[in-house]
Amino acid sequence: MTVATFPDGVARCPWAASAPEFVAYHDDEWGRPVTDDVRLFEKLSLEAFQSGLSWRTILAKRDAFRRAFDDFDFHVVAGYDESDVERLLGDSGIVRHRGKITAVIGNARRAVELESEAGSLAAFLWRYEAAPGEVDPPQSASTSPTSVALAKELKRRGWSFVGPMTAFAFMQATGLVNDHAEGCATRAQVAALRSGQAR
Repeated sequence: MTVATFPDGVARCPWAASAPEFVAYHDDEWGRPVTDDVRLFEKLSLEAFQSGLSWRTILAKRDAFRRAFDDFDFHVVAGYDESDVERLLGDSGIVRHRGKITAVIGNARRAVELESEAGSLAAFLWRYEAAPGEVDPPQSASTSPTSVALAKELKRRGWSFVGPMTAFAFMQATGLVNDHAEGCATRAQVAALRSGQAR
């Protein structure tokens, strides 16, 4: 994939030009390693909500999602009951899809279990960091062997709405793979952060 030079003279992944808000998301978030358990759960949840929709829609609603889901504190979300499902279905600020809402609540319960078993959600998820040379050229694939393995293991553990494509998008967003285009100014920054990442 070739990069695009933006009006500020910075070379970026071309998708960052798709919407004004994408530039900051591309530069400051996408691909940077995430090790905070709550933020990892948030990313998994928002990727699940994105299924069948555009990421721009989800990004625009992210603050509303955070308010609605107690900032994605999975310990809190794990305790949600049917009244919370109905509350969320009535919240016009988020994507009101019963299946996705109940999936996130169920996934929060599975996240608590994973935390208890592995010590942290990050400790488990970072086991699925892409191996060197495994991933196709940047942004040329929508899955990888590791994303297939992660999705399969999460499904085995009872997670929902986390298939191989969703898992790969999650890996791209959280730095488990550096999928910034060659020549993108942010790619080198992400590479440096990943190299200093405690495994």
